[in-house]
Amino acid sequence: MIKALVFSDSHGRDEAMLEVAGRYPDIQAVFHLGDSERGLGRLEEAVSCPVYAVRGNCDFMLNLPREQIVEFAGRRIAMCHGHRYMNYGSIDAMKYWALENEADIVMFGHTHVPFLKQGYNLTVLNPGSISRPRQDSAIPTFTLMELDNDGQMHFDMCEYHAMPRQRGR
Repeated sequence: MIKALVFSDSHGRDEAMLEVAGRYPDIQAVFHLGDSERGLGRLEEAVSCPVYAVRGNCDFMLNLPREQIVEFAGRRIAMCHGHRYMNYGSIDAMKYWALENEADIVMFGHTHVPFLKQGYNLTVLNPGSISRPRQDSAIPTFTLMELDNDGQMHFDMCEYHAMPRQRGR
């Protein structure tokens, strides 16, 4: 089983991402879909796998690509923050961009609301926000992406619940 974590919109609050990454020591990649604000150095140091990231609308000082196509586990993944599509176009424009780039999956953030739609030729994924959720439950979210032994992709839309702190620490 090949596993990856997908985050977005951490907005300088790395603790939740670091805790989640610690829960999945066997991940082979981490994807961050923008608005990290401070960069991903702490996350990169905490994991022993590649961290792929794009720039969001709040990442003014970060030298990250606006969009990126990544080959992972035999799939083409189109990554963007989504603000350029959601503010000036639509999710359809983003899907068209992904299909033009022969992507199997398009991942985006920006809305802070988790979204998953698996179609015949394209999966559209937004993991929500790991730090500032905007959906009704107001619980931070991330996605665990898995490729099973049969080559099928699975997406678990996960809620982040902080581990209880131990007394005396």
